Amino acid sequence: MGKSHYAGIDIGSNAVRLLIKCLNEPGSAEPLSKVQLVRVPLRLGEDAFVEGHISKKKSKQLVSLMKAYHELMEIYEVSAFRACATSAMRDADNGEELVEKIYEKTGIKIEIIDGREEAQLISSDLIRSLSGEHEETFLYIDVGGGSTELNLVRGSQLIESRSFDIGTIRQLSGMVRDEVRDSFRAYVQHLKETYGTLRLVGTGGNINKLLRLGAPSERANICSLPVASLHSVADELRKYTPVERMLIFRLKPDRAEVIVPAADIFLLVADITEASEIIVPTKGLADGIVDSVCPIQA
Repeated sequence: MGKSHYAGIDIGSNAVRLLIKCLNEPGSAEPLSKVQLVRVPLRLGEDAFVEGHISKKKSKQLVSLMKAYHELMEIYEVSAFRACATSAMRDADNGEELVEKIYEKTGIKIEIIDGREEAQLISSDLIRSLSGEHEETFLYIDVGGGSTELNLVRGSQLIESRSFDIGTIRQLSGMVRDEVRDSFRAYVQHLKETYGTLRLVGTGGNINKLLRLGAPSERANICSLPVASLHSVADELRKYTPVERMLIFRLKPDRAEVIVPAADIFLLVADITEASEIIVPTKGLADGIVDSVCPIQA
């Protein structure tokens, strides 16, 4: 296909994504361009957070999906790829067993990464894109199905990084422990008291959808969502059932369920830090995974 292609697979608690990018010519505005993104809402967290393991049905679906992703990567002649699994696979007692089975059936070796590495992969590219103001301190918030990652960045330096078992699927399943919630609040309060004014950066599919609902005129690569608008959107969404949200706001079924719990997590951080807006870049974990295997990032 001419250009070199690189891929990242993000096996999350809600969705499983394959992102393929091509390496551009030297001197291009962007070193990498997206050529394909596939997202399948397997919702592994529904099993992992409630039952403690991933069911035979979802295991079979994940194996089938990895076979399909392997075929797609072959079609694009991908030079290198990396597959990372996060909170659901970390929590599942059969996670490692499933990793071995997928490698045996597909040749795809999946890494079950910890919360800190997940946070660093998410923020690595964003740190470069937002590091113009060395005096400013950014708090990156990535809300997933099983966990929320917090990264504190000043200039181009990652100062603090924490992962909490608070995610959208975990909340819907009633599996967020009170002590974890209290620890999350206390940590955000600690960051505010220690570092002063924090600029919030939100990542993940939910905040991008909330941005489109709350600030529909924003179209740049890095946009901002006023916290007041996020409160309004969340209050409006809360009035409806997931099915009604699908019809009124044109949300996919899985997004319609998780979008309100996600908004609540972002609002909790925004209210504690007294932030007026949340910066919303277009990149997430899958981008960080691709960047980690592309030679231009080395």
